Amino acid sequence: MRATVMRDQRLVVADLPDPVPGPGQVLVQTLACGICGSDLHVLQHAERMVEAARDAGAPGFLMDLTRDVVMGHEFCAEILEFGPGTERRLKSGQRVCSMPTVLHAGGASTVGYSNDFPGGYGERMLLSEALLLPVPNGLATEAAALTEPLAVGEHAVVKSRLERTDAPVVIGCGPVGLAVIAALRRRGIEPIVASDFSPARRALARRTGAHVAVDPAQESAFVRLAREAAGRSAVAFECVGVPGMLEHLCREAPPRARIVVAGVCMEEDRLHPFVPITKELQLVFVLAYAPEEFAGTLRAIAEGEIDTAPLVTGKVGVDGVAGAFEALAKPERHAKILVEPWRAGRLS
Repeated sequence: MRATVMRDQRLVVADLPDPVPGPGQVLVQTLACGICGSDLHVLQHAERMVEAARDAGAPGFLMDLTRDVVMGHEFCAEILEFGPGTERRLKSGQRVCSMPTVLHAGGASTVGYSNDFPGGYGERMLLSEALLLPVPNGLATEAAALTEPLAVGEHAVVKSRLERTDAPVVIGCGPVGLAVIAALRRRGIEPIVASDFSPARRALARRTGAHVAVDPAQESAFVRLAREAAGRSAVAFECVGVPGMLEHLCREAPPRARIVVAGVCMEEDRLHPFVPITKELQLVFVLAYAPEEFAGTLRAIAEGEIDTAPLVTGKVGVDGVAGAFEALAKPERHAKILVEPWRAGRLS
């Protein structure tokens, strides 16, 4: 199969053997796979990620960086064949989504961050039959492929434990921030204040459901939130994931605010605890989603509760993945680029 692989922290196109499904696994064809901001970070900071995963006891993210890694964990795929010991409750040709986890005799591995289980930047993947979710008839493949990133926003909102006396502010309107906004809008929460330096991303935030989108160079999101939702407690969703952002938010946030950290920072950071202590701030760190949140997000997309149309801004084949990584560094042009391994050509 053809795939874009991470090799020596570069992206190259290679021909690889088709993976062979083991017990309880299925071989699938990748139909569409989103490029995640975490993948961009990993390409630059793979060694730090592996070290952090080892320290955190997260074996699903342990990669041998001397070997190829096929990234890609936001996907919609089609069943090709079944491995031994499968129940075959779905048929070949069925479109499916799945949490990016493969169960095997050694435990579990994360699809797209593994040497042995290639992700969606390749033509074929292995998935666990037990985790497959059929894509509802009529739902576009590209919309289904957004289940994973949108489930990240759903999980962040669930973990925030928003109450009627709270009001949300979303810092950063990239894919994670937009997913948080979509989850807030789905609940009818208002007002939603969003903040981003990029005019294009502020426009996307408003299309996704934000009531107000501010330029932090011109106006503090917390000041605007206080004006829009006077008397309510601030709950800030940090969706940027760069060093210094937590320190900045602790200084900007009002007393007794909650800060939900959804942005994935791959680098070491510094925080002066005295500031959040004196303000009695709460920091909540969130990762991924629960199975029911993933399934619920797919259902919400299919039922039209989440509008995915504004999110996809480009598509590439495997030959265009490296260029797409470069394009995603320019927030004025793109939000979510999908890899369609069967597609010929570069970014469109």
